[in-house]
Amino acid sequence: MLRLEGIRFAYAPEALPYRFDMVAQPGEISAVMGASGAGKSTLLDLIAGFLLPQAGSMTLDGVDLLPLQPEDRPVSLLFQSNTLFEHLSAENNVALGLPRPTRRKDAGPLIAAALAEVGLAGIGKQRAATLSGGQKQRVALARTLLRNKPVLLLDEPFSALDDETRVAARDLVRNLTRAHDWTTILVSHHTEDVQALATCRYRIAAGVLLPEGNTAA
Repeated sequence: MLRLEGIRFAYAPEALPYRFDMVAQPGEISAVMGASGAGKSTLLDLIAGFLLPQAGSMTLDGVDLLPLQPEDRPVSLLFQSNTLFEHLSAENNVALGLPRPTRRKDAGPLIAAALAEVGLAGIGKQRAATLSGGQKQRVALARTLLRNKPVLLLDEPFSALDDETRVAARDLVRNLTRAHDWTTILVSHHTEDVQALATCRYRIAAGVLLPEGNTAA
């Protein structure tokens, strides 16, 4: 369980501080909504460790996350842009999710299994530049599988996809979250994404993260 209690952050001493309190459970998707500039990306940056709060606590299953550097946090991120290297093959992009010593070994079966799990068996040799938007997001998710982190942060991950591909990507995220018991936090402006995926909803208003109740996703 990911727990944020009294997390406070301000970009400047005179700025209105954000306050974030949240409980996110494994195997579930918590959605965070709010207007542009409300603080949604700030929340994700705090969880990932790119920003440090001025007050509060953040724990995962009782372990304090705040002293950990971003690279040491049990967190994977997936953005609207899939952050693939276009000149590399799909399998080489996926391999970047492996620890460096593992990359030097024969990790082919692990990579192939990850690509198969996201529905991309057989495309490992294709360059990322030749893949569709939906395929690129699936490659990014396969890389997340190999990172093997319990917390997944999604920042508008479906915005660049067409409607049909978007539905398939949502289904994949839901299924992977449940299968791997991830604690998934979704930031989205899109009501349909939230309605389709969220077990619990939050909204940031005036810098404060407020619960909006549970759903039956």
